[in-house]
Amino acid sequence: MLRPLPLIEECCKGMAPARALDLACGSGRHSLYLAGLGWKVTAVDFSEVALVLLQSRATERNLKIDTRLADLEKGEFIIEPESYDLIIDTFYLQRGLFSQIRQGLKIGALLIAVIALIDHDPDLKPMNPDFLLEPGELKSEFSDFEIIHYLETRRDPQKRPNAEIVARKVNRQAEL
Repeated sequence: MLRPLPLIEECCKGMAPARALDLACGSGRHSLYLAGLGWKVTAVDFSEVALVLLQSRATERNLKIDTRLADLEKGEFIIEPESYDLIIDTFYLQRGLFSQIRQGLKIGALLIAVIALIDHDPDLKPMNPDFLLEPGELKSEFSDFEIIHYLETRRDPQKRPNAEIVARKVNRQAEL
């Protein structure tokens, strides 16, 4: 079982557990971590096999996770407005979800995202550029949030670089 990304461990270990959404959760390493901290987690993925594995691991650990089988690209899961205290999006890019993510977070809530960047390195496996961020794109997309952490880096020379963001939804109306 993979450990959660260090960025997610760092950000979440001191937070008061509340309601979290794990988008394109796969086999659920982040969902399991959050549920273990006491979060009420909704985990969404299009793979039934991944969600069955996640539920099995949750049951083994006596954790409760609300799994949702849904194809995000087909709009089979809608993020309810102002419903989440934390939304996690790791290694999944669907630009059309950015507005739903923005609306789905409560004021003061966090977005943690780690998404692959476009890279023209000929040694990397080619990928559809529709699923890769342009440099600066993620930071720009959430520029109306308080950016707590932003980094574009290649942590492994054999893999594509990523953009990472930790951003807090703020009430811009209150600042006026």
